[in-house]
Amino acid sequence: MSGDVSGRRGPRREEDADGSAKDAGGAAQGGGYGFETRSVHAGTQPDPLTGARQTPIYQNTSYVFHDADHAASLFNLQTYGFIYSRLTNPTVAALEERIANLEGGRGGTCCASGHAAQMMLFTALMEPGDRFVASQRLYGGSITQFGKTFKKFDWHVDFVDTNDPDAVAAAIGERTRAIFVESLANPEGTVSDLERLARLAADAGIPLVVDNTLATPYLCRPIEWGADLVVHSTTKFLSGNGTSLGGCVVDSGRFDWGAVPGRYRSLAEPEPAYHGITFWESFGDLAFTMWAHAVGLRDLGAAMAPMNAFQTLLGVETLPLRMQRQCENARALALHLAEHPQVQRVSYPGVDATAPVQTELAARYLPIGAGAVFTFELRGGYDACVRAVERCNLFSHLANVGDTRSLILHPASTTHRQLSEEQQRAAGAGPETVRLSVGIETLEDLVADLDQALHGAEGVGG
Repeated sequence: MSGDVSGRRGPRREEDADGSAKDAGGAAQGGGYGFETRSVHAGTQPDPLTGARQTPIYQNTSYVFHDADHAASLFNLQTYGFIYSRLTNPTVAALEERIANLEGGRGGTCCASGHAAQMMLFTALMEPGDRFVASQRLYGGSITQFGKTFKKFDWHVDFVDTNDPDAVAAAIGERTRAIFVESLANPEGTVSDLERLARLAADAGIPLVVDNTLATPYLCRPIEWGADLVVHSTTKFLSGNGTSLGGCVVDSGRFDWGAVPGRYRSLAEPEPAYHGITFWESFGDLAFTMWAHAVGLRDLGAAMAPMNAFQTLLGVETLPLRMQRQCENARALALHLAEHPQVQRVSYPGVDATAPVQTELAARYLPIGAGAVFTFELRGGYDACVRAVERCNLFSHLANVGDTRSLILHPASTTHRQLSEEQQRAAGAGPETVRLSVGIETLEDLVADLDQALHGAEGVGG
């Protein structure tokens, strides 16, 4: 379970005589070694020189070549190895392999942030004038990135209700290059019907891209449901400690980038910077991962810092333990809030009686738990939400999710502030909505803190 090059030794799918898929180490993918074991060991091994068991922080920029021929072969992509830490770094490579392993992907590419990962991903897929279909229920920053900033590159997005298959099908046109959804939508916790979306994408000959940040591979593995690319803000649950920014793109290795000539030129047509190499032709199921390092990180420059990779590796070790506790706490809080007189609605699968389809989708795609991020609506509207957020003591008021600490936010005045009220409501972030990211604290303490905060918000008009 070790590797020395970013993404190149992700879990390789090999078929045994009985048809079961196994990784390169021989353990059944998701079976031979359990998820908890792989969370600790995948991508790492004892340091061969010192015997150090923890992955070192390779805090350096460059790597010595054996000789001129070795250097040339590295730059020609004929040999795997390390050149410059903007492209590859041993600490970052260990994290890339671990995340790819947990997601069941072929390779991974880590970046400076989740937004950087999305920018790199769409740089590979899009040409000027191209479009993609995206869920209208997304993190507010993604809505702004897709709807505003991407226009500068002449890339265009069609926001739709992606749980309405007819709406998705109607939005797909000749220039559509991808479907983008969040497995669990931020902030409302809406569950996407991944298998149905994967069929729509396959019928159109385009990849399904899934942001799996809120679910993490512990709760949901989109590739198993047909996703082609998976995106993470590693800043959130994978890190889990609120210390380290990062992002990652995991490639399933299953999409045929050359199926339609001229559609994915970056991956399926000659690359001038590498003497006309074609990534899909040369690297097959590693085409996207190789392109992401050799071109994406090289030219966009959004490399992950080795220290951040190290901190995130430590975080992933405890991911299963944290997510189990956070899901338990979140469900208990959602049930408590559903009975609170100040609360008019709680959006959490299995708790929100008005959304039976969401309960069914959560049972299918997230059988372990429906996540630790959800929203609730206060009867007092915008002002009551602001007052409740300000009165919390244990819940920290900040713009993040996935921390071991419980967090609270009013999206309409922060993460989704730049959107119109119509867009806010479509994203599940209306003026009366509060978002919680539930941590690992003692449940009774969290209940008491919310109760006193909501009591103090009584009588405030909307």
